[in-house]
Formats: sequence, C-alpha cells, structure tokens
Amino acid sequence: MHIDKATTTIKGKTYNRTLLRETFREKGKVKHRTIANLSKCSEEEIAAFKLVLKQKKDLSKLQSLCDAANAEKGDIQKTGGIKLQQGLSIGAVTLLHSVAKDIGLCDALGNTEEGKLALWQIFARVIDQGSRLSAVRLAESHAACDILGLKGFDEDSLYENLAWLAENQSSIEDKLFKILYPEKKPDLFLYDVTSSYFEGVQNALADFGYNRDGKKGKMQIVIGLLCDKEGRPVSIEVFQGNTSDLTTFSNQIKKVQERFGGASVSFVGDGGMIKKPQIKELSEHDFHYITSIGKAQIRKLIKQDVLQLELFDKNLVEVIEKKEVPISDKEEDVLPEKKTDVSTRIEYTRYIVRCNPQRRVEMEETRQSKLARLEKKVAKENEYLIAHPLGTIARARRDVVAKLKKLKLQKWVSVEANDRTLSLKIDEEAHMEERRLDGCYAIKTNIDPAQLDKETIHGRYKDLASVEKAFRVSKTEVLEMRPIYVRKESSTRAHAFVVMMAYRIVQELAKRWNGVDRKIQESIDELSTLCLHELTLKGEKKISIVPEPREMVATLFKLAGVSIPKVFITKGANVTTKIKLKK
Repeated sequence: MHIDKATTTIKGKTYNRTLLRETFREKGKVKHRTIANLSKCSEEEIAAFKLVLKQKKDLSKLQSLCDAANAEKGDIQKTGGIKLQQGLSIGAVTLLHSVAKDIGLCDALGNTEEGKLALWQIFARVIDQGSRLSAVRLAESHAACDILGLKGFDEDSLYENLAWLAENQSSIEDKLFKILYPEKKPDLFLYDVTSSYFEGVQNALADFGYNRDGKKGKMQIVIGLLCDKEGRPVSIEVFQGNTSDLTTFSNQIKKVQERFGGASVSFVGDGGMIKKPQIKELSEHDFHYITSIGKAQIRKLIKQDVLQLELFDKNLVEVIEKKEVPISDKEEDVLPEKKTDVSTRIEYTRYIVRCNPQRRVEMEETRQSKLARLEKKVAKENEYLIAHPLGTIARARRDVVAKLKKLKLQKWVSVEANDRTLSLKIDEEAHMEERRLDGCYAIKTNIDPAQLDKETIHGRYKDLASVEKAFRVSKTEVLEMRPIYVRKESSTRAHAFVVMMAYRIVQELAKRWNGVDRKIQESIDELSTLCLHELTLKGEKKISIVPEPREMVATLFKLAGVSIPKVFITKGANVTTKIKLKK
C-alpha cells in the first residue's frame, strides 16, 4: 500500500490528486487498486498516512516517535504532533456482518433502522450473551454503528425492536426460507421441542410444566424448533410453559402446509412427538411421518407377532404392513384428469428395527452399577443394625426399598428381612425379561418403500440429532438463551427468534472454521481483539487505521472467506445507556 500523488494541467488549470493505492499481482501481472481518495486531505494528514504506512508493521513505534517529537518541539497542539490510541473493535462485527450477508440474514431483515438494530441484537448474542442493556454497552466498544450503518441507539430502542421482530417474525422467516429454497421446496422437516426455565415468575408465557432441564419448582416456556433436513432452523415458536409436546405439533403441520411445504412432505419427530392423533392429522394433509416407538409398543407388536425378537440385529431389518384404504374426495380432486375406477389405494406401515450392541452392553453395565449401589446401601444398614440394638429392621428395610425404587430396580430385585439382617433377592427370569430389549429400537413410517429405502429412513430419523444440537448450542454451549431478561409475550417470542437467527450464523461459522482448534466462542473472542488504531492530528483530526492482525485472527478471516478491511471510516454514532450502574 502506498500514497500516489499526481499533478495534471488542463487548459492552463492545474489539478492535484492524491490516492491511497495498493499494488498486487494477478496471473503474473502487476495491477493497482485504489483504496481511498485523499485529495481533500491536508498536507499534515497525508504526511500522517505516509508515516503510518512506513510503520505499519509495528504501529506502536508511532507513539515513541510522537513522544520524541513532543519532547523536542513542545505541546502537541502547537507542533502538529500525532497521538496514537486504541479505537473500536472491528474484527468480530466485520466477519459476522459478512457471514450474515452470505446466508441471507441482511436481506431478510431489510435495510431499515429496525432491520439493522435486529442484526445488531443477533451479533450481540453471538459475541457476548446478555440483556438488551449489555448489548448497548457492547456497541460502545465495537464498531457496530459504523459497520451496520446505525444512527445510534439505547436499550429502549432494542426493546422496541423486539416488538418489531415479534410482529414481523413470519415474514422474516418466509424470506429466509425462500433464500434457502428459491425454487424447489423441501420434502422433509425435522421438529423437536425443549423448554427454558425462569428464576422469576413475571414472564407472560411462563408456567409450570414438564421441565426438561430437571429444574423442579421453576416456571418455564416451551420452545418448538422446525428445521430442514440439513438441520438449519426455518421457524421457531414459543408456547406457554404448560403446553405438551403433542399440542405444539398441530401448529407445525399448519405452518408447513401454508408457508413451507411442497406437494408431499414428511415430518421427523421422536416417539413422544408423533402419536396416533398426530399421525391421523398428518394423513388428512397427505403428509408422511418418520418416528420411533417405545419399548411398550415393541413388546405389544412382538406379542401380536408383527415383530419377532430375532429380527433385532446389528443390521437394519424392515417389516412392512400393507392395507387398502378408500381414496378420499380430496385426493381425487388433486388430479381429476387421472381419475380411474379404482376406489382404494395401498397404505404402508413400515417398521425398521435394529439392536445396537454397544448400547446393549452400556445398559447392562448401568443396571449392574445401580445394583452395586443398592448392595452398598444394604451393607450400611446391616452395619447400623449390628451397632445399634434399638434400631428397627422395619425402618432399615423401608430406607432400602426407597433406594430400590429410586434406582428403578424393583421389577427384578426385592428386599428381604431375616431376623435383623437385610438381603437382596434377584429374580433371574424378570432380570432376563428386563434385558431382552436392551439396545433395541424401532422406527415407524408410512412412506412408500419405492420412495425411500430403509437405510435412508433410518438416516433421516438420526438427523433429529441436529435439532438436539441446535437446542444445546442455543441454550448452553454458545448462545445462552437464558437468563431471559424480558417479561412481555412479544419480547419473549422475539428473544427466541433472535437466538434462532444467531444459531444460523454459528452453524455457518462451524462449517467454515472446521478444523480450527478452538471453540466458536473462543474464536469470536479472538476476533474481538482486532481493534482500530486512531491517530489524532493537531488534537482534532482523527484517522482510523486497521492494524496488521495476529496470525490466528488472519486465519479465522481467511477460513471464513472474509476480507479484512484496509481502510475504516468512523462516524462517531451516539450509543449510550439510559440506566446507569448504582454507585
């Protein structure tokens, strides 16, 4: 990079131009690129640029030059000296902004002030998880306004922006979906549900329900996430905390039918999500399903001779049931030109079964570990009874039985009392029955075998792990959905929506940074260390210089396919918080 000055005389009039240019090679040829036009800069400013370029590999030397000049010539204001100081962080926001453009987030949110504020809320969630207040303080140290083109904001602006996000969530999701699928719509969706608990009780959607985090006595919200088969979220929905998993499913069927679905759609959900009512509802919309069935259902099918125990092997085995069902009027109306005299069609119910030998071993090891803990409890109670003659055998047995039930071993283990000694009795037949289905699982679907084979069905069901990963990253690993610092219903829904869009960015970064020996959050923290150097000329003029990044920062930019800016212009937008910390 260098300063290029030229003087041109036209019709007796002289023109001066000064450019900041870069020289590079392309296919063996030397080429030039103009970075910035400095023609309107003063001689002192141009001299400053030259000095910076001369010391660009170690800008810290500028400070020593300034100190020497000031010591020799006097005050900086009088001598036109240079003051060097750290500016705003640009690394994280620059890279996140480029990735957001690539995946369509910027287009979906729009170029309005509200869209840009929403984008900053997403970036703040990725960089440093916290409240709206902390997002404002974060913008004071990151060049958010300069990079995103924001005029300035405070925490009230972000709360109002949450209301805007909640109001426009459907349209934003639709735009993101069309960017993912501009032409052909997907034929398969993954769906799962989680919950997020509160420490307080003031949230409008919070209620008591089945808590998946094991936090008893805490109010919660229920969150449903709909993803495509690649595990990319397309829609998120927040429900009242006491909503059951099954109740949330109808909303997803309607959503896919009206907004996302194609001609034939398959839903993938676990056994607790898709049951008989949901299967019936899917059939009414001519949708298909892929789900699992529990051990009780497997035993019932074995008893009915639909499945046999010997089918459960380490290799996939399929059992297909066929039955004729009447063709509905709705199906006939779809293609009236293809009507025939046939009034029935074949409906399939397929069971794809397998036994995981590794899981089988793990389950028995867990069972024996529990038994060892129970035996230890029995030994402790027997020692107590020997040492305390007044201790009762009934009380000791009661404590052991409580432990037995807690460990869920009562189906094949019982507690016996003989005089003042307790012992365990193992029912070997019941133990064998308990072990019979260890590691065995069955996947159920109604998809025509001609459309998808058993291996593909099995793979699609395993893809549910990508939704579980989305919840894990969103709730704990990176994005920290909770604490949820909002109370209104609209703000709560928008907060979850912000986390979903932030996950889209994290998911993309995980692909681009594959092979980097750092966690996503550690890499983001590394990017945040790339800060501007600000040069103050004559105590008034400021020039922002992008320093040479450290090797890791340069590597992260390169792997992400993002260019580090050569020149940066700061506008000094007003970002401040209304609420101040108590002294």
